[in-house]
Amino acid sequence: MSGGARFVVPDLCNVTALTLVVLFAELLVVVLWVAGNDGTWLRFALLSLIVQWVALTSAGVLCFSRRWLDRLSVVGGAAVAFVLVLVITLVEGLIADRILMQFGPDPVDWERIGAMLIVSAIISGLVLRYFYVQQRLRAKEQSELQARLQALQSRIRPHFLFNSMNIIAALIAVDPETAESVVEDLSELFRASLNEAGNQVPFANELDLCERYTRIEKLRLGDRLQMDWKIEVLPDGVRIPLLTLQPLIENAIYHGVQRRADGGTVQVRAWYESPDVRIRITNPLAPAGARPSSEGNRMALENIRSRLQVLYGERAILKANAEGEEFVTEVRFPAKGIEDSAG
Repeated sequence: MSGGARFVVPDLCNVTALTLVVLFAELLVVVLWVAGNDGTWLRFALLSLIVQWVALTSAGVLCFSRRWLDRLSVVGGAAVAFVLVLVITLVEGLIADRILMQFGPDPVDWERIGAMLIVSAIISGLVLRYFYVQQRLRAKEQSELQARLQALQSRIRPHFLFNSMNIIAALIAVDPETAESVVEDLSELFRASLNEAGNQVPFANELDLCERYTRIEKLRLGDRLQMDWKIEVLPDGVRIPLLTLQPLIENAIYHGVQRRADGGTVQVRAWYESPDVRIRITNPLAPAGARPSSEGNRMALENIRSRLQVLYGERAILKANAEGEEFVTEVRFPAKGIEDSAG
């Protein structure tokens, strides 16, 4: 066990965890009952009482000491948790022994208590080892997830950067204020692309990035590009994975409007349909002879679809299809955020 990592105690206070503790403890009771010499139902009842008492008390103590144990190293936290369970077993074993002896003068049955401590030590060691393995697997999955999200998020088309730099160079002499505005917009876009992968931001922040991006593109395409924003009122606190909407609008402009001599309108609509946020982006299809290979379009959509599925699983949906003379992209994802939607 690495001493640099932190010990993580699972949340044993919720109903699911307590149900598992009770079921596992009762399974242990059945094993001990079958293996014992006295297979009476009275012994089964007494074993159930003692084992469940120890199991639930240990779960409660570990639950309420969770924040303190989480500050310790893996070895230190596991050792403290192990000792806590043994102390609880010892104390409750002594109490159970006195109850069974009806608080009489008979000596403590240390053989029985010793057997309880041995069983408790073995079970506690196995459970703590299981928690450690689970912790390492979660850490590995999180590391891989962050690397995957960073790779998916950090893509900015080189042609957009070159076009933006050309716009800035052309405007410096004739319209320095607009050139400065383009630099600010471009810097915000790059700051977002370098942000921590997987971040959720307020929907208004993502919308601001989209508006900055379309301002730059409008300087390049002029009146050929028209934007139609239909953003309905969303519930307070609605957040969206960073750089989800902007690449879709970029896709609509690059593969649709830019390919048409007369340009076109990109319509962006967003609304709330409990319990999800829905987004619909519509752009005109390029003429048949001007359409580029669909590979770039498909890769861009798969990029975004992968990010959404990494964050939300099957609850996130991205669909893109041609409908008549338009190309329609629809996104649907939970409005409550990653923590509430997980699982």
